[in-house]
Amino acid sequence: MTVSALSDKGLAEPAKIPRPVIELRRGGRATAGSYLYEGEGLITGWHSHEVHQIEYAMHGVVEVETDSAHYLLPPQQAAWIPVGLEHQAVMSPDVKTVAVMFDPELIPDAGGRARIIAVSPLIREMMIYALRWPMNRASGDPVSDGFFRTLAQLVSEALDHEAPLSLPTSAHPIVAAALAYTKQHLDGVTAEEVSRAVAVSERTLRRLFQDTLGFSWRTYLLHARMLRAMALLAAPGQSVQATSSAVGFESLSSFTRCFTQFCGETPSAYRKRVAGGRG
Repeated sequence: MTVSALSDKGLAEPAKIPRPVIELRRGGRATAGSYLYEGEGLITGWHSHEVHQIEYAMHGVVEVETDSAHYLLPPQQAAWIPVGLEHQAVMSPDVKTVAVMFDPELIPDAGGRARIIAVSPLIREMMIYALRWPMNRASGDPVSDGFFRTLAQLVSEALDHEAPLSLPTSAHPIVAAALAYTKQHLDGVTAEEVSRAVAVSERTLRRLFQDTLGFSWRTYLLHARMLRAMALLAAPGQSVQATSSAVGFESLSSFTRCFTQFCGETPSAYRKRVAGGRG
């Protein structure tokens, strides 16, 4: 892929395609409820909701993309998507997720961006328990309303503990092309190859990353490799050695060291933990 090195100054602003608002309540009047997804791979397309959503991955991997970032939701983590935030999700073929939706009045200080959070065992069990109350039911009741008020308070507190599981996106055409090329060639990409692919010098590439994203291309590469490794290790039968090679590490020890620094646990421990969430 080669992209012209034209400046983005003076480019016409593309017309924004309207993105639908999906009414998850479907005419119901409950202030909160749940939804279980289990099945084939799925790309939702761009949309937003009229309610807040927290989605917990029981197994499989979900990727959530917004206009400002690309998030990875590995098993046993939860994605927070506030009301009105335009996004799309990509579900892996073996994914199983539990989502709980809240009326905005239940979590008023939700923020305007998506987040990945590590859920506590209590929140996890409450989200699973919440499956008895679908979001599209006709109305709430005193028992479910009290339950969801408590869960909303726990989720609100958990939002302060965000996991660094996102990659930035960019409206700058050269940076966006460099990001895409890098993610597509994680098994052995170099700055020289990326700069050649987007038709700029390495010096210009480094400057654009620093000016546009606030960090270096090498930092982006490392984060992209770690997120891809987390997704790969969540797949049944995936070995640590194969994952190390797939994300561009020549040494298993080097991969293990980087993964441990990034995730706080070794690749083997992570794989064992997420495997325990299946079933």
